Amino acid sequence: MSATGEVAGPARRGRRIILWRHGQTSWNVERRFQGSTDVELTGAGVAQARRAARLLAGLGPDAIVASDLKRAANTAAELAVLTGLEVVLEEGLRETYAGVWQGLTHDEIIARYGEEYAAWKRGEPVRRGGGELETEVADRAAPVVLRHAEKLPEDGTLVVVSHGGTIRTTIGRLIGLEPRSWESLGGLTNCCWSVLGEGVRGWRLLEHNAGTLPEPVLGDDD
Repeated sequence: MSATGEVAGPARRGRRIILWRHGQTSWNVERRFQGSTDVELTGAGVAQARRAARLLAGLGPDAIVASDLKRAANTAAELAVLTGLEVVLEEGLRETYAGVWQGLTHDEIIARYGEEYAAWKRGEPVRRGGGELETEVADRAAPVVLRHAEKLPEDGTLVVVSHGGTIRTTIGRLIGLEPRSWESLGGLTNCCWSVLGEGVRGWRLLEHNAGTLPEPVLGDDD
């Protein structure tokens, strides 16, 4: 009850953004850097997507948007089947373009481009393989997420299906972390998700890498 004697209504939860990483691919298993290469889900990846979709459908999403790469689009399709929602495909949600790194295993990258790899892991701005900076990925992905979030009803939920690196940079941008700190968010396991909630001071991280018991993170940056 308020000071004036009026009974307060239920508190607004605010809008939510669920950032969901795609299911497993063969390149994830091989720890091969995918980047913007369009690699299909494995059978295990499809099963992961179906399991996760059943959980996410219970959260009552209002909209689904996904990277147009097959591994993300096909993951999103499993949730669309359960919810009846249309999936909006967005090129801006693709994984980081990583130039000559794409198709190489992490061991091969370290062997051939060790200094560049180490600098990236230290949080320095690096064009991995001659590709995009992490800040450039955030520049293209975060506005897409915000544009769709702005269309949500009050207390609505948006599901964004994308890639490990793109999700991490987008979260970092939306919650106001300095780019060199984005790596501290940690990786996402295949078909796990993070949740951002709308607060009075902007977006805040409510959950990270949710949806499973602890498992190895395979090829998070692709």
